[in-house]
Amino acid sequence: MSFSRSPLLLSPASSVPSPRSPFSEKEPESRAVATSNEDIRILFSPDLVTSSDYFRSPSNEFQSLSGAIPSVEQNTTSQLFLDTHASYTHSEAHTLSTQVSQGERNSKKVSSTDLSVVQLSSASLNAVRPSLRVKSSAIDQSGSHELALGSGDFLSGSRYGSGHKDPQNRIVYINNPGKTNERYEYSGNMVQTSKYTFYSFVPKNLFEQFHRIAYIYFLLVLCLNQIPQLAVFGRFASLFPLVFVLFVTALKDGYEDWRRHRSDKKENNRSALAFVNGRFEPKRWKDVMVGEVLKVQADETIPCDIVLLRTSDPNGVAYVQTMNLDGESNLKTRYAHFETAAHIEAEDRRLEQSSISGKVICEKPNRNIYGFTGYAEIDGHQLPLGPTNIVLRGCELKNTTWAIGVAVYTGQETKVMLNSAGAQSKRSLLEQKMNRETLWMSLFLLVCCFISGIGMGLWLKRHEHELDVIPYYGQKYENQYKYYGKVGESIFAFLSSLISFQIMIPISLYISIELVRLVQSYFMIRDVEMYHIETNNRLQCRALNINEDLGQVKYVFSDKTGTLTENKMEFKCASIFGENYEDGGDLEDCIASPDRKLVTEFSCGFKWKPKVRVKLDPSLVRVLQDSKNILQRTPVHNYLLTLAACNTVVPTKVELSSSGNLEMEVAIAADEGVSLIEYQGESPDEQALVSVAASYGYTLIERTSNHIVLNVLGENILFDVLGTHEFDSNRKCMSVVLRCPDGKIKVLVKGADSAMLRKVSLSAGSMHFGEEHKDRVFSSTQMHLEMYSTKGLRTLVVGFRELNATELVDWQQLYAKANASVSGRATLLHEAAQYIEKDLALLGVTGIEDKLQVGVPETISGLKDAGIKVWMLTGDKQETAISIGFSCDLLTHGMKQVIINASDKQQCRDMIKAAKEAYVLDKRGRNQTSHSGAGASHSAIDEQRNGPKSVNEPSLTSRLMDFLQKIKHSCSSVATSSIESVTSQQGHILALIIDGNALVHALENDLEEELFDLATACHVVICCRVAPLQKAGIVSLVKRKSKDMTLAIGDGANDVSMIQMADVGVGISGQEGRQAVLASDFAMGQFRFLRRLLLVHGHLNYRRLSYMVLYNFYRNSVFVLLLFWYTLYTAFSTSPAITQWSLVLYSIIYTSVPTIVVGIMDRNLSPQTLLKYPGLYMSGQQNESYNRPLFWLTMLDTLWQSLVLFYVPYFTFIHSTVDIWSVGSLWTIAVVVLVNFHLAMDVEHYTWIIHLAIWGSIVATYICIIVLDLLTDDESLVHYGTIFHIAATATYWLDILFIIVLALLPRFIVKVVKLKFKPADVDIAREEEILKH
Repeated sequence: MSFSRSPLLLSPASSVPSPRSPFSEKEPESRAVATSNEDIRILFSPDLVTSSDYFRSPSNEFQSLSGAIPSVEQNTTSQLFLDTHASYTHSEAHTLSTQVSQGERNSKKVSSTDLSVVQLSSASLNAVRPSLRVKSSAIDQSGSHELALGSGDFLSGSRYGSGHKDPQNRIVYINNPGKTNERYEYSGNMVQTSKYTFYSFVPKNLFEQFHRIAYIYFLLVLCLNQIPQLAVFGRFASLFPLVFVLFVTALKDGYEDWRRHRSDKKENNRSALAFVNGRFEPKRWKDVMVGEVLKVQADETIPCDIVLLRTSDPNGVAYVQTMNLDGESNLKTRYAHFETAAHIEAEDRRLEQSSISGKVICEKPNRNIYGFTGYAEIDGHQLPLGPTNIVLRGCELKNTTWAIGVAVYTGQETKVMLNSAGAQSKRSLLEQKMNRETLWMSLFLLVCCFISGIGMGLWLKRHEHELDVIPYYGQKYENQYKYYGKVGESIFAFLSSLISFQIMIPISLYISIELVRLVQSYFMIRDVEMYHIETNNRLQCRALNINEDLGQVKYVFSDKTGTLTENKMEFKCASIFGENYEDGGDLEDCIASPDRKLVTEFSCGFKWKPKVRVKLDPSLVRVLQDSKNILQRTPVHNYLLTLAACNTVVPTKVELSSSGNLEMEVAIAADEGVSLIEYQGESPDEQALVSVAASYGYTLIERTSNHIVLNVLGENILFDVLGTHEFDSNRKCMSVVLRCPDGKIKVLVKGADSAMLRKVSLSAGSMHFGEEHKDRVFSSTQMHLEMYSTKGLRTLVVGFRELNATELVDWQQLYAKANASVSGRATLLHEAAQYIEKDLALLGVTGIEDKLQVGVPETISGLKDAGIKVWMLTGDKQETAISIGFSCDLLTHGMKQVIINASDKQQCRDMIKAAKEAYVLDKRGRNQTSHSGAGASHSAIDEQRNGPKSVNEPSLTSRLMDFLQKIKHSCSSVATSSIESVTSQQGHILALIIDGNALVHALENDLEEELFDLATACHVVICCRVAPLQKAGIVSLVKRKSKDMTLAIGDGANDVSMIQMADVGVGISGQEGRQAVLASDFAMGQFRFLRRLLLVHGHLNYRRLSYMVLYNFYRNSVFVLLLFWYTLYTAFSTSPAITQWSLVLYSIIYTSVPTIVVGIMDRNLSPQTLLKYPGLYMSGQQNESYNRPLFWLTMLDTLWQSLVLFYVPYFTFIHSTVDIWSVGSLWTIAVVVLVNFHLAMDVEHYTWIIHLAIWGSIVATYICIIVLDLLTDDESLVHYGTIFHIAATATYWLDILFIIVLALLPRFIVKVVKLKFKPADVDIAREEEILKH
């Protein structure tokens, strides 16, 4: 039998397809049906009109779906309506054309009209594709503010171009780059991600390195040492330490940037096909200009942001993969207007080569990757453009042979580049504090040198009359020793002291730290507990200068898709007509069950099979096969029909190629043979729903813009798609209007329960079953909905209704008016949707589990117990984000959700203010406003209450266990920097959920403080529908306002800006490309490894390096102070009693190795204890191992030890005949032994390597001193054999013993008292470890 349908395709009269074209391969022919409108032809594509032998009637079991397919006469109303619609559209287009032309003449004026994106389907005015609403005038200057961070300094216009400033909107002449860039020279397509150029490398790198204050100090000392009168050390020898450190660091930075240059060069020299001289010719990416027409082949990457003009698909559809932008691996659908495709065909049919013409008027470049607004002007007609008409740079063309588009944004003005924050220079927090302490040490050093200078002047004045006879002055010998007077000698004494005491600032510390970090990184890489077997990925340490920051993280900002989840959905439960159907286990288990024959026949008897196998419920299979049970079978049919049809997924056919590889192509119903169907779409949960419908026999096998084909239990059935209302955050549902083969018009709806249950009608007529069933179905469905939610499943409510002829016409008028409007389109579409999304028959509920990565809930729970706040920043929908929040234990049922969705700035301000007034407590625990203010906030905030979470009270058997439990649960009492984040005024724990539209305004300067106060008062923050640069903006806000350590973790290119902005960036080596890994500081296989990375390695790295820094300050200071005390008794001369070689070797051989070994090997707690008690991690957040009081306490201890070091030998030998070189030998040994015993006292985990390093360094010191005392050169002869002379006396050994005991006694007493009366959490945990062993 034959059938006809409503007109599907509209095109200009001249748009007759050409048999051959440089823009296409072979195209299907179309036949035109004449209409009364001379300018319009109604085209039928032969592959859309199917013969009777292809589409058979449904089986007798579905007679309700059968019937005569409507004829042309039956669709007269639709045809007349479509003609009216077409006329209306052309009238509207003429108006728009006039407006835009007028706007061109007044380009400097800013439009104030509130525009919405209009996206008329290129294939059918009955199937208008919805779009994102653009706030404010998208073609005026405010459009560039769409996703600003709040600072106002965003990239727009032609900032990177070399010509004039961009006007208020961008005018692109198609295939005419010369005219496009005639007045406003736009940015070229060359990109640059490197930090340095050949000329800027040396100055810029040195500027970055000299952020270390110690480097500036040593540069000053190096310059002073070049003065002959001050040359304490050799001129060239003094250059070596600083130059060596600068060179090694520059070499490392240069290599990293060389890799960026190499990547940029490779990217810029990739080849694209540009339309030149009537044909497509290869052209390098960097040479592509705005206005050029480009052709992209399948599996190629888009070179710049292009507006689609035509694709290989006859309906203008192109499938792209956007994982480099938003991290999603699912295919997205993009469209070319049929009118532009027809125009290109018409131009190509001319005898001469194509002269593609027209222009695109669009908004200026901005960072909003989810929005685009513009118009294409073709043959005098205005064609609105939206986000589904543009393909962004970095996307890949998939399942589409080719696509043609015009370049509108290139190079640095593309959206992906505008969302790239660039490589950041990161320095650890400990290193920044080192700079502060280095400054204090420098001031103390200057004081010592100033005392030496003043002391020299005073001494010279006191002995002014004796200078002629004092050696080394000898004024009567014609100034043989170059005496410069009291002032001159004082200045030289000051400068000489500055050079002699230079080791007060330990430049060797920086080299030691780099070495320790390198070995720590090796241990982290080799940790088998962070090895991912499935992907063969180990931890990667890509930045070696922030290892210790891992131990001080306070905020973790995490992406969702691919980071917390595997982005794999699994259908778990279905509630249909009040009956609960749950999966019956794996398919093999079902086949092995008593229902084996039933399931086997049902699942294996279809021509079309989903590639993903879904678990089948035998009871639901029986319902489908029971033709007599109409009461249950009809709701099940409508339920599965809704799952299969109410979506935006595209079916693709999977086949095995001749080479043995799986190949995909868009599926069509005419394909023969058994095929595997794989569904591609933007939403993974939609893919799961379509797959489960296919598994039960409702297989979506073809989708175009105006019809779908379902294989229903083996029979192919075609449904006309009259319109689609896609999901939005206001309606919280999606609906599709279908014309069934029997002529009935069905509205299929699915959405969130909060919205859908209000749309359900309980009348018997609307529910299509008897009055006696309505209460049971509704109550059972609600019970199942609550049960699924408690299981953490993602739930959707499914409903449907039928439209009569009057309702259909009324809805079509509303729908057409909305799609044809420019201003207020979203509002009109909402009204049209509300008209049909009412009085629904309740069909049931779906329950889907979003597959989390292994160990994610445990990891997040551990991080929360460690006092770390986890914020989830995702581009996904709000409902999805909340559902994942519950699944991964980020949200709990005891939390009060504060949801902020605002579309304008004032509304955003009011909602944030109301939330603060209602819930936020100040530091004194009082509500910030009166109770009346809090009550007023209820209307502004969407709050969700859940039952209280039960907490198991730990049993406390001893004081030790009491402390340990406090460690484990202490994170609940941690306060933020400015606001208590514990409870609201009602005693609830708060969770803030805010969307990207609200963040556009909340991140502005005047609102960011309010947002920060509210967000930090909440235990959990979830930001949904955020753009990449918004993620970076949130991280930047927390960094600036709180000064706490931040960590960002993600797996896609959309996370790069966030990763680079955070103090620590972690990339997941997942399925979403390697952009995040390449931009990260650390990379790992899965999110669960973050727990061990922070709680174990972060904790140990921080404690080790913190102690190492303090110990190095102590080690060098105690030696310098020893030299300083000596100058007080030698007329403030800088000539020391210790040999020059010992001065040099003290920091290189005598004491350097033990501190490096301890910094690598020592640990205070085992990994098992650190993971068992996550609260121990808070010691790093609270800076217990390195803080200002601890630094000054260490310096006070250093002062005491230096006094003991100097005065014990001084008073011992003051009246003896022992010379200064012998005492100097004693001081050298004593200080080395003392600092090593000091280190040994603080070691908490001894290994044989640590023993060897500590005690071996003392032995090495003795060997060096013996060797030095045996030298017979002129400079060494004065202390020849001194060690043998003094070491032969008992006084020598008693002095060393007395120095060690007396110097370390105060430190020992303080440690004992602290452990006894005020132990830290880590001390108690260590006590537990000792008792267990």
